[in-house]
Amino acid sequence: MVHFGNDWDTILDGEFAKTYYQNLRQFLLTEYRTQTIYPGMYDIFNALKYTPYSQVRAVILGQDPYHNPDQAHGLSFSVRKGVAPPPSLVNIFKEIKDDVGIDNTGKHGELTNWAKHGVLLLNTVLTVRAGQANSHKGKGWEQFTDDVIRLLDQREEPVVFLLWGNNAKAKKALIQHPQHLVLTAAHPSPLSAYHGFFGCKHFSKANAFLREHGLPEIDWSI
Repeated sequence: MVHFGNDWDTILDGEFAKTYYQNLRQFLLTEYRTQTIYPGMYDIFNALKYTPYSQVRAVILGQDPYHNPDQAHGLSFSVRKGVAPPPSLVNIFKEIKDDVGIDNTGKHGELTNWAKHGVLLLNTVLTVRAGQANSHKGKGWEQFTDDVIRLLDQREEPVVFLLWGNNAKAKKALIQHPQHLVLTAAHPSPLSAYHGFFGCKHFSKANAFLREHGLPEIDWSI
């Protein structure tokens, strides 16, 4: 049984009994037994464990976990301390510095501080085979994370959704209620960052929106 240790336990009650999740669980049991899978099984749900439903102020939606050794630990775009920040995260830090003047470069790549202060760092797929990007796509995770997004959309308190790249932008249709802010841009990867991610100013826009609604701003330092 999955246990988050916060209000997600009640909100997602019943999700894990659904047929799609039972099928996903059986698939994962085989994968973890026979393949190298990232992140470790105890880190799969870290995004939800670190950021309770009631405390979410922003959502940064990633695709699937990093598939190289020691990188993925259950938070989108984040790597543990001691692991070199991947190129997409380097570009995120560059935009933060240009946008709000916070310089995270040269420190580390662990975004746990954001997660503990209201930024849900959610991937659309929560597991991956080593060295095989998108290898767990279409196995059931998308239904789970779509449900998480729908539940956040139902909140009365405003949430900022930061959707970078086509995979994340496709989730915009799930966000129906007008009290929320949806910000879209190109993906921060080196292949696309210069086509609309750099200069998007999502970090200052998110804080301006939260401030306008009387909510605490997000400290984008790590």
